[in-house]
Amino acid sequence: MSDVRWLSSEEQEIWRAYLTSTVEFTSYIDRQLRRDSGMPMAYYEILVRLSDAEGRCLRMSDLADASLSSRSRLSHAVAALEKNGWVVRRPADGDRRGWVCELTDEGFAALAEAAPGHVTAVREKLFDVLTPEQLATLRDVGRAISAGLREECDAARAEAVCDESPC
Repeated sequence: MSDVRWLSSEEQEIWRAYLTSTVEFTSYIDRQLRRDSGMPMAYYEILVRLSDAEGRCLRMSDLADASLSSRSRLSHAVAALEKNGWVVRRPADGDRRGWVCELTDEGFAALAEAAPGHVTAVREKLFDVLTPEQLATLRDVGRAISAGLREECDAARAEAVCDESPC
């Protein structure tokens, strides 16, 4: 273990502050969405990605990538969203193996109802507590971390057990 680059005290402090803040913030936002809208943050993110897509629909594999979810986890979430009537799945045109997920009008309405509370929570707990300079740094840090993980994350999604069909 002599080749391990152990964290210094300052690096340890930075790591713990980052980890604590991201876990606490994510948990806070998830609790707010569940309390106010009856949906977890993962479902909200799926609905947002669909609402932003042309025709409010995406192939399941593209939706998994966009929502940073494994195909298996996405399939379970989409099944729950289907039960609420917020999305529908159908075979992709011209591709018997591919599936498309489409946001319904009811799903769009649920998203529109959830959005004001969600945006308020994000604004109050993130944007209002940081300076413009800190926000710019946070953006740059987030992009750098994502870029450093992109190859591994892409490989992990490619190895997912579940194909595009509903699991």
